[in-house]
Amino acid sequence: MTVAIDIGGTKIAGALVHPDGTMTATTRRATPRGVDAEGVMAAVAEVVADLSGSPLWASAVRCGVGSAGPVDTSRGTVSPVNIGAWREFPVQARIAAELAARGAELPTVLAGDGVAMTAAEHWLGAARGHANALCMVVSTGVGGGLILNNQLHPGPTGNAGHIGHISVAFDGEPCVCGSRGCVESIASGTAIARWAREQGWTPAGAVNGPTGAAAGSAADHANGSGSAPDASAAGVAAAAAAGDPIALAAFDRAGRALAAAIAATATLVETDIAVIGGGVAASGDILFAPIRTHLAAYATLSFVKELQVVPATLGTHAGLIGAAAAAMMLLPSPPSS
Repeated sequence: MTVAIDIGGTKIAGALVHPDGTMTATTRRATPRGVDAEGVMAAVAEVVADLSGSPLWASAVRCGVGSAGPVDTSRGTVSPVNIGAWREFPVQARIAAELAARGAELPTVLAGDGVAMTAAEHWLGAARGHANALCMVVSTGVGGGLILNNQLHPGPTGNAGHIGHISVAFDGEPCVCGSRGCVESIASGTAIARWAREQGWTPAGAVNGPTGAAAGSAADHANGSGSAPDASAAGVAAAAAAGDPIALAAFDRAGRALAAAIAATATLVETDIAVIGGGVAASGDILFAPIRTHLAAYATLSFVKELQVVPATLGTHAGLIGAAAAAMMLLPSPPSS
């Protein structure tokens, strides 16, 4: 059994994961708001306590921790953007101590959420059977991870494969990371919605703008008539599905940025598949169609022409499955009894 802990901005989850990927004793707590670092850690401790009550607790042999980033796995620390109380918080050592206090002195590994998702999709998801893969999360940010020669490749600090901060626009707008023209600044859900609004798109249900009645009608149907205007990327996707030209352009622009980065990665390390998950990927072909169209213009060399781009398959389970998968891939196997 593998103890899996998944730490995010809205929830902290835990499970005992079997060797076939099934989960037992799943538990979760809301990520505390308005508390200090110890207040957040208290919620993590409660999750560990819940797991320790399982009759299978004694059979656990390792622990994997997946966390929102930034992470530094060389030090075992996290500074999640969406958990303000944690800055360089030693989460790996603290969780290992909680495990020991519950009678389980287990080897413990930390992985960023993009790397954990990559491990999950390679183990049980869309990248299964591929020796070299790029897996991505496209949401409020853009993250990712790499499988190379059937091995998870997190890099020295756990940040290898962080495709969101590859620059694809030489003269692009500044990115929050300090660089310019990053994939994340063009293709994240936040960036898609911002760019669409800047071009004059108006969310359905708001005062009519240049987007027209057709987009409003379709998005109202998608969001539920009478609901608050959806100015997020999901709202843009609904408008794009109705044929709104600005919304379509926003997703085409995002798809082009993602295609350029995917092709660059494949050219550099010869990945043959890119798996994309996250909230923006839920828009389906609204995102995937422009990625695939633009990919043909960027992935031109013979060894990347067959590059596939597919949706992730594990959804909300990717965090816990990924934490367990990362632990199994990065920690040595325990000796047979």
